[in-house]
Amino acid sequence: MAAGKNKMRTCAKNMVETCNLSAGECVVVKGGAHNQQLLEEVALECYRRGALPVITVSSDRYSEAVFKEISPKTLSRVPKHFVGMVKGADTLIAIEEFDDPTVAEGFPRDKLAARQKSMLPIVDIIHHPTRGKKWLYAGWPTEAAARRYGISYDLLEKIIIGGISVPPKELMAIGNKMAKKFAKASWIHVWDNKGTDFRVNIAGRRANIDDAFISKEDFDIGDRGANLPAGELFFAPKETEGDGTLYCPVTQDRMSGKLVKDVHLKFKNGKLLLDEVEAGENREQMVASFEECEKIDQKQYDPVRTRHIAELGIGFNPKIRKAIGYILTDEKVGGTVHLAFGSNNSYGGKSESIMHWDFVTSPGVNVDIENKRGGTKSVMVKGKLV
Repeated sequence: MAAGKNKMRTCAKNMVETCNLSAGECVVVKGGAHNQQLLEEVALECYRRGALPVITVSSDRYSEAVFKEISPKTLSRVPKHFVGMVKGADTLIAIEEFDDPTVAEGFPRDKLAARQKSMLPIVDIIHHPTRGKKWLYAGWPTEAAARRYGISYDLLEKIIIGGISVPPKELMAIGNKMAKKFAKASWIHVWDNKGTDFRVNIAGRRANIDDAFISKEDFDIGDRGANLPAGELFFAPKETEGDGTLYCPVTQDRMSGKLVKDVHLKFKNGKLLLDEVEAGENREQMVASFEECEKIDQKQYDPVRTRHIAELGIGFNPKIRKAIGYILTDEKVGGTVHLAFGSNNSYGGKSESIMHWDFVTSPGVNVDIENKRGGTKSVMVKGKLV
């Protein structure tokens, strides 16, 4: 089963509208061979707006062969020709690459780390705080992905395509309403009865509204990226402040893509205490991903911020009501909060890292704020805005 042509064309149009293209912009459209028709629809929509697209395609079969046959030494080399293309591009549109997301679970970790290392120059180009590129990362449903997350294809389509269909104006209205509640906040306290209880400091950090549109104002302040589906209010909290614990029911390993379940994270002075991480499934994969990314960061960035808090986000997409283990949509579920570790320099923070990993709470959390004068008030109770 696959999304119908009309849905595909509508989503392609929404993806290009999100990027707010101008005539003459050079666009790289990247995705999997199973989505060739969607990639072409996106490229055609770019052309219709006077932009100049180029399509790059991979496949599950090709990726499997690369990680099976090619050495870590080769995979660690920087692809200078691709770096050149990214430098010359104005916008990058990436659509979920794998038809079957479990394919990556079998890739050797040393080779995954090598590939991560080779991508560092590209990451720095895309996410540079003043010279960065516009970028969009979009999800797309497949039968294999639905099986992986243990739900029907119809439900996955409703979550992803339904979430993409929410108009930017509607998302902006919700985001603005939420942002007003945090306008005078310094410390934020997030807690529930499942193990989440932490405080972070957002004093002086701007509120970012993920509304599915990269406006000129967004571009000018350095917030040049977007996700589809969209729908979250997010901040870059102070990276070396904040303490507590977070319970995340399910996430994806940052490198292998394996599902990591029943995660308990503890952080102090803004830094994840990796030795105290708990998980009911695939803990070793999660810990290894932090360690391997930290090794890369140690050679690239100073200070090293792989394990420091990077983002506090609150989901609000009205069409996404169920968390399934797919971070892109889970973090948009209303009544959830997510905390990320790693990079945040592209949306108001001070950390550079190859890592950016979001951990989403269970729905129904409580959020209290302490304002700049010391008073406190509740802004969310059991997942509902006060």
